[in-house]
Amino acid sequence: MGKAQDMCAHSGGRLTEKRSRILELLLLSKTPLSAYEVAEAYNKTAETSMPPMSAYRILDFLESEQLVHKLSSTNKYVACSHIACDHAHEIPQFLICGSCQKVKEIAISKRIVDELDEQVANAGYKLTNSQLELQCLCETCIASAA
Repeated sequence: MGKAQDMCAHSGGRLTEKRSRILELLLLSKTPLSAYEVAEAYNKTAETSMPPMSAYRILDFLESEQLVHKLSSTNKYVACSHIACDHAHEIPQFLICGSCQKVKEIAISKRIVDELDEQVANAGYKLTNSQLELQCLCETCIASAA
């Protein structure tokens, strides 16, 4: 959480108590959570109730600070797995288990995204989002299916 505080301070934002708690909920969750699920989890342990719209605003802030990622395919959020790192990161991509919904964040090089962007441009389109969400099966689900 200290690194998250530093990241917010560096950009001029503030990691309030509610923002910290929501980030913590996402860090502890084994699967992505929707804003409604975040609000519900928050309300189970908080003294005051948080409506889903407040959860959306907080999640938008955390996403703008690159502390969480929004998965477009499910409209759910995951904590960034690189919050505590001190090095520059490649472009995040997400492996989503179609069975248990667990998500793993991986990175691909900018070179691959540049090649993809070039192919998209050659087809007469403009790439507006380079985030890939790949439907997969995790090791645990593969092993349990065997």
